Amino acid sequence: MEGFIEKAAQALVRKFSPAQPQAVLMGALDSSAANRYYKTLASNLRGRALQLFVQNGQAHAVEEQDPDAPTLFCLVGKEGLFSGLCSPRLANGFYPGGTKYIRQSAQETISRAGAKVAEALHYIRLHRDIPAEKGHWLELGASPGGITSELLERGYRVTAVDRAPLDKRLDRAAGLKFFLKDVREFSPPPGEKYDALLSDMNGDALDACRQVIRLSAFLKKGGLVIYTLKSTGVENFQEILGLYHAAKALVESNGLRLIAKTHLTYNRHELTLFFEKV
Repeated sequence: MEGFIEKAAQALVRKFSPAQPQAVLMGALDSSAANRYYKTLASNLRGRALQLFVQNGQAHAVEEQDPDAPTLFCLVGKEGLFSGLCSPRLANGFYPGGTKYIRQSAQETISRAGAKVAEALHYIRLHRDIPAEKGHWLELGASPGGITSELLERGYRVTAVDRAPLDKRLDRAAGLKFFLKDVREFSPPPGEKYDALLSDMNGDALDACRQVIRLSAFLKKGGLVIYTLKSTGVENFQEILGLYHAAKALVESNGLRLIAKTHLTYNRHELTLFFEKV
């Protein structure tokens, strides 16, 4: 309608400014639409709303938000404007709608798994800090190297293990040590300790769990574990749920604590679980 942006921005301020939201975020109701009209409309509406809202204490970057403080989330589309206050943790994400595509840092995309870990590192901020830059990751089932390249691009050191080789683009990559061997046969060099462990191994999920447990002995206290629970051979939701509970019980009985679980945008028939070394 004529004057929509101004009228909508003024209405948002009247309704929500007393609650002092930590951020005002807008998105398109249908984020997958090829037509960018509503994305542009949302962007313009956010710009005008920010001019009107009191800025004291606002989080200006998405990941600066306090996961437990209220944010004004807005979605706009042909159906109308939908707005409400919610903490990012209850919304299960920092963006309107809960999740969105998180841009990869790596310049060259080796595999879709790079986008998966980029989103995982964004998501886990809802629950704890991510490992500091130059932290050391142990990556299990690394081939062809999509996750490896993303971690390296973010300034991490990576020890990667797989019985299949990495993409040639990772040859002689700074900060990378690669072991061409089965994860079951791998033991870290003497004295090696890791800040985080990541497993995206294919195959039997509980077998992968056992390798995560074995190698978590080389994690520092408070170290992060990102574990992809594969559902190979599982046919229905009840079986996936049973597999999840079995994996959770197995891991938590061996010195790791579950801190979050989710189905990432880039997951297929799998869940991503986040653990912390107790």
